[in-house]
Amino acid sequence: MLEKYELLRDYGGPMDLKRYGYTELRKLAEEVRDYLIEVTAKNGGHVAPGLGVVELTIALLRVFEPPKDVIVWDIGHQAYPWKVLTDRKELFPTIRQFGGLSGFLRRDESPFDAFGAGHSSTSISAALGFRRGFDLLGEKNRHVVAVIGDGAMTAGMAFEALNNAGHLRPNRFLVILNDNEMSISPNVGAISTYLSKIISGRFVQETRQRVKHLLERFGSPALRFMKLTEEFLKGLISPGVFFEELGFNYIGPVDGHDLPALERTLENLKLIEGPVLLHIYTKKGKGYKPAESDPVTWHGVAPYKRESGEFLKKPSPPTWTSVFGKALVELAERDERIVAITPAMKEGSGLVEFSQRFPERFFDVGIAEQHACTFAGGLACAGLKPVACYYSTFLQRAYDQLIHDVALQNLPVVFAIDRGGLVGDDGPTHHGVFDLSYLRCVPNMVVSAPKDEQELRDLLYTALHYDGPFAVRYPRGPAYGVPTEGFRLLKVGSWEVLREGRDGVILAVGYPVYQALEACKELLVEGLDFGLVNARFVKPMDEELLEELVQRYEFIVTVEDNVLAGGFGSGVLEWLSKRGYAKRVLNIGIPDCFVEHGNQNLLRKVVGIDSKGIKDKVLDFVKGGVII
Repeated sequence: MLEKYELLRDYGGPMDLKRYGYTELRKLAEEVRDYLIEVTAKNGGHVAPGLGVVELTIALLRVFEPPKDVIVWDIGHQAYPWKVLTDRKELFPTIRQFGGLSGFLRRDESPFDAFGAGHSSTSISAALGFRRGFDLLGEKNRHVVAVIGDGAMTAGMAFEALNNAGHLRPNRFLVILNDNEMSISPNVGAISTYLSKIISGRFVQETRQRVKHLLERFGSPALRFMKLTEEFLKGLISPGVFFEELGFNYIGPVDGHDLPALERTLENLKLIEGPVLLHIYTKKGKGYKPAESDPVTWHGVAPYKRESGEFLKKPSPPTWTSVFGKALVELAERDERIVAITPAMKEGSGLVEFSQRFPERFFDVGIAEQHACTFAGGLACAGLKPVACYYSTFLQRAYDQLIHDVALQNLPVVFAIDRGGLVGDDGPTHHGVFDLSYLRCVPNMVVSAPKDEQELRDLLYTALHYDGPFAVRYPRGPAYGVPTEGFRLLKVGSWEVLREGRDGVILAVGYPVYQALEACKELLVEGLDFGLVNARFVKPMDEELLEELVQRYEFIVTVEDNVLAGGFGSGVLEWLSKRGYAKRVLNIGIPDCFVEHGNQNLLRKVVGIDSKGIKDKVLDFVKGGVII
């Protein structure tokens, strides 16, 4: 795949960048963009973010010396060019494939990946940790850079880190705010770029420091006057007063695609005392028209035809997400008290139609998972019916608020938890395999998981009629294709017997229910007759039915797409232990490890929660073998 690229083919690493002229660098940038499009067209992935930071990546590698100097990219969505231009250009076609490169940065993948993250807004905190650590170890000459997007800057954690950095006043500490025209400020243009070069230049900064040292002799009133005058003048020409008040030297905005200007600015910033925030603006999706025109859709995509931008979608049933979104709209039509909240996941959580139909009842709070949860609690106190829509992995960030602000007060907030279980190509940072465990232990919480599309609708309907916190958790990807119609109120805590058996019973939760049903059929061929129960409520459990099952069956098997530690199976074991039952119980679920990235169904097969895996484990269990 690399053969067609004149420069990238023979590119040997960051040292090559330092000997290239700007004509070659611009050519290399074009080739890197083309390579990203070529690979993601086959693999899918985060397209638009990486296309927007090619010049920034080149400039960082030319001005700084990683891995000695530390570059911390926020999340890693935009770090595809970083992987290519550091040490992984040959491996790049394996990105997001099982056994291949991660779609995010990982410390165990490359020495150039200083800090791994799949959740946003962590870069400044991590970079500040590096900076203070180096200072304490006497390694003061190493530079530390955090690259954060304007969307990630909406999270409270980013501002907590900025506030702390402004207090510590570290040297050789740079935060680059990549404004891709999606959130923060408008482009100011050539004049501001020119002023930024002047403000960051050696003459201005050296003069600034000399004046500062001189005024120190006259005491704080003179210094305060200088500071007020400087802030007034900078406030007239730049939007950086806010960052200046936090203790940063603000520079920008700078054109993030003007490589010479960007590089000169970065070189100048290395000489400035104290923490610096460089504000650059870039074009998300630059170099690929479909991504430029619709950067939201092209943030993360499935494989596509690069010539047209048409997605290569195979015929499949509706996704769980779309089923949820449609059901929520139908219910909101009936009840004007229903409102929806999302922390910057409108598209991913299936809320586009809701936001269009009921704009006054839709709240996208930005990347602020904690605020979203407490905000939902306040809405509930006001008499509304809030549905807080999270990815499972992102709800982890609002755990204290879920416990303290919602569950403790027993507020009727519905948590619609998307991406439960193994999510696939995004890997361990995004697998939603901990939620049943971290929700089950919270008092007042109802925790549920549907087996199919109709049950998702019914559980959502039930949740909106329940006077307390209620979680409905469902997976990513295509559902089973079960026809849907209307809504049914379910008894909270009720399970559903799907199949009677003779030798044992399988209690399955959520997505694995149909896999377990297929496993029961396969076990019949092996001479074992197992019953199946849809344990759609993890909390509270159907204790009356469980009592009957324990009395009836010798072998009890639990299946879930959640970690075994503290999950549904643990709940069954706790119940048995409390009542003094000594039964043969097998728990099937996610083992005590971080599951790598790969195709969703392949990962289910690897951990043994597909039909064959369930069948094989039950066979070994009944025969007295070792279950892995």
